[in-house]
Amino acid sequence: MKKDFLCLTDITPEEGWKIIKNSLNFKKNPSKIKKILLEKNIGLLFFKPSTRTRVSFEVAINKLGGNSIYMTTSQLQISRGEEIKDTARTLSGYLDGLVIRAFSHTLIEEFAYYSRVPVINALTDFSHPCQILADVLTLYEMFGENIKKLKIAFVGDGNNVANSLMVGAGLFGLKLVVATPSGYEPNAMAYKKALDLCKQTGGEVEITNNLEEAIKDADVIYTDVWFSMGENAQEEKEMSLKPFQVNRELISKTGKSSIVLHCLPAKKGQEITEEIFEENSKIIFLQAENRLWSQMALLYFLFSNDNS
Repeated sequence: MKKDFLCLTDITPEEGWKIIKNSLNFKKNPSKIKKILLEKNIGLLFFKPSTRTRVSFEVAINKLGGNSIYMTTSQLQISRGEEIKDTARTLSGYLDGLVIRAFSHTLIEEFAYYSRVPVINALTDFSHPCQILADVLTLYEMFGENIKKLKIAFVGDGNNVANSLMVGAGLFGLKLVVATPSGYEPNAMAYKKALDLCKQTGGEVEITNNLEEAIKDADVIYTDVWFSMGENAQEEKEMSLKPFQVNRELISKTGKSSIVLHCLPAKKGQEITEEIFEENSKIIFLQAENRLWSQMALLYFLFSNDNS
């Protein structure tokens, strides 16, 4: 039976930790990686431009012995109105798996429903689960088992990364506070999924409009762009988010030597200052590099029977 990865809820906490630990094993021992995708062709269907997602998946597929085929919608009959279900059934006959980066989450769900091969969500407007695997890997690589003792504060727009970060905190048993202006909170369904997972794992997830309370004692500050891809910049939203900029003053209020994460690309001078970005650039680009290793472990999980 095929395994899809559309949301972090598609894996159990135990499976999630296996993926994280395999990611670190692959990173430390790249020569020991099994070529489990040998003679397999994985399609990358992208409705949106990409740097980290595309390149990291292509390299991960290559390192696992497979062949990647990059496709944009402008190159396919989808651009002329072919139905998603027909494209899904067609590509299923050629490929062994599909990685899809889209706007609509319902589109990727429909694709997975009609596809006979595994489908991986490489980003939708609702969620970005692959990013969270890399985030958890980064913190686990830095802090080990103490990761569960960290206070993580996501500040800014309650977007797809915030949605998935909440679910990820629930899945991995982490402590997370999401701070947004009123009216820009993350998705209520994602929050409910996170709370349900917290009951299993002991994680803690909270949403608040109180920025100072959220960042107090935070070990990790996480931010993302205020305007997602395809979203037009709006002065009202920018003004609402301005107090949530990650700058020197904000970090000083944590009362700790906090580190900063950013999933990139960054709009420096908006959600984060150039100064703070550069001070944390080593960690931010470690986070970016870890997209490769976590996605390699995800592919290993989906396409191999050996998940030890």
